[in-house]
Amino acid sequence: MLNKDNVRELAYVVKIDNITPIEGYDRVELAHVGGWTVVVGKGEFQIGDPAIYFEIDSQLPAVEPFSYMEFLVKKHYKIKIQKMCGSLSQGLLMSANNFGWEIIEGYDAIKDNNNFVHFADNESRFLTKQLGVTYAVADDNIRKAPSADKYKKMAQRHGKLFSKQPFRWLMKRNWGKKLLFVFFGRKKDSRNWPMWVKKTDEERIENLPFLFNDKSEWIATEKIDGTSTTFTLKRNAWPRKDDFYICSRNVVFDKPDKNCFYETNVYIEMAEKYNIYNKMKEMLDKYFSDCDWITIQGETYGSKIQNRDYHMTGHNFMAFNFITSKEGRWNSVKMRDLLEGTFGIPCVPIVNSSYILPDTIEELREYVDSQTSVIDGDMREGLVFRSTDGVRSFKCVSPAYLLKYHN
Repeated sequence: MLNKDNVRELAYVVKIDNITPIEGYDRVELAHVGGWTVVVGKGEFQIGDPAIYFEIDSQLPAVEPFSYMEFLVKKHYKIKIQKMCGSLSQGLLMSANNFGWEIIEGYDAIKDNNNFVHFADNESRFLTKQLGVTYAVADDNIRKAPSADKYKKMAQRHGKLFSKQPFRWLMKRNWGKKLLFVFFGRKKDSRNWPMWVKKTDEERIENLPFLFNDKSEWIATEKIDGTSTTFTLKRNAWPRKDDFYICSRNVVFDKPDKNCFYETNVYIEMAEKYNIYNKMKEMLDKYFSDCDWITIQGETYGSKIQNRDYHMTGHNFMAFNFITSKEGRWNSVKMRDLLEGTFGIPCVPIVNSSYILPDTIEELREYVDSQTSVIDGDMREGLVFRSTDGVRSFKCVSPAYLLKYHN
């Protein structure tokens, strides 16, 4: 689930929406939370109970109460999608009692040992940091971590000095940080994530069950299993030099030799392969002269990126977002006409330009799994759905794909 800052949370308080039996099994049953299903012990939860849910991809710390749970120890505290008792179990549910916490009856809330109340329906629900939950894939904890600002970079470089009380005092004040940066900052520290760019992360349909009541049209595009790649170009009035950024999910690659998560810097490789800077400059000058900036976001995929290489030996890029400072995010059809049709920049395949959601998540998953990847004809990861005005979006990832490639 994404929080208000569009950052994925892995642990949070939920309400049990439903409990259904598992045919042929008397000791377990299926708990439903939004669009998620989790195999739990029979009688462990009742409909309406508040509980603590851990999403797939979570890595739990090896501490109590997790260390008391033998099945977690065997799985090295990793939470992955799995088939159990013939049913799909997506995540982990634990009760407040497991932590010695208190359920606040009638409020869908849990009070922790610090007397802080976590309600299931607002931002107080999130427990990822409090419980020490991280991503199960080690690289994701680096790639998806919040970007460090220039002041934090400065302080990290002078750790011993900045740990002293006068420096800590100054760092708590905006004017103090600016003053210290004059003496201790470096120009490269300012090359942070461009603040006008919203980081890419789509909410899962499992966390948006109310959307099944929305019968408006959506544009369905294939979800590519790769690494998020962002290009953005910002016009500066003075000095007259445009700022061009090449970014992964949270790292700005301002130098060709900057460390990458792969054997080569695939982000700069894609910028050069598709001549991104020159094409974006032409766009900004010719088509968007009234805009301050334009941004292209997409997926770099291929050999040794994730577990799905799409039968490739090299790397390719496909755009899934085009955003301007004036109009915001374009819809997928309009984006394709500009980027692919005019500038030769590949875009994610459009599967359906007028899709209407079915009534259940099971039906939607059947639709997601009904076709193979446009790229290589093999299994596809899932679909991303965007509203026709480009504002709203969500993803539906195939459980079968996760079981095969990410389990």
